[in-house]
Amino acid sequence: MDGRDELGGHGLAGEVEAAGGAVRTWAPGRAHASQDPALEPRRVTDARTLRALSHPVRIAVLEVLTVEGAMTATELGERIGESPTTCSFHLRQLAKYGFVEEAGGGKGRARPWRTTTVGLSLAGTHDDPETEVAAGALARLVRERQLARYRTWQETSTSYPRRWREAATDSEYVFYLTAEELEQLTEDIRALLGSRFADRLTDPSRRPPEAVPIEMLFLAYPVPFGTGVPIPQDPGDQP
Repeated sequence: MDGRDELGGHGLAGEVEAAGGAVRTWAPGRAHASQDPALEPRRVTDARTLRALSHPVRIAVLEVLTVEGAMTATELGERIGESPTTCSFHLRQLAKYGFVEEAGGGKGRARPWRTTTVGLSLAGTHDDPETEVAAGALARLVRERQLARYRTWQETSTSYPRRWREAATDSEYVFYLTAEELEQLTEDIRALLGSRFADRLTDPSRRPPEAVPIEMLFLAYPVPFGTGVPIPQDPGDQP
């Protein structure tokens, strides 16, 4: 991808990008987001904030709020299997770093909370080793949750109507691309998805009655495959 990780779908429903490649979770993609600032993924660059996000309960809270909208700590607890007290604590921590805010109305644990962004963007490379490690840890946490949901789909797909089983996909493609072509392909796919479906995440009225959350993972990276193709080198790294 483009050096960033993006988290999205029923995970962090948009984008997350991280060390060793981008992880984008929750967001629709820059081409579409540029038309609506509210859909622009938040770029996280400091180790302290990255570490604050790297907690499974906080990621679960963000996932649910992003996909399902504003909720109270009690409602969140019911969704993710945690107590209202635990959810309240993690909501306050997320608010401290600007990832959630009160949605208005209610008191105490009856106060609804909402996300302040529909996506995160984490740089794929960092000059600071501490930030590099923190970004990698967050990306792995999010990706593990995404792959766990995919495994759940594999195990439970027979309980879905045949139409949905036929519509779901599991594909792999291998191409020969330059770094520039890979960047352009990534942007093209983001633009396509963003222009067609991004507003459904923030505006429930735009969802067809039969629509459900769909998670699409987009991974693109160089592979050796024993073809004798050398690992690409940065011209600046040459002696």
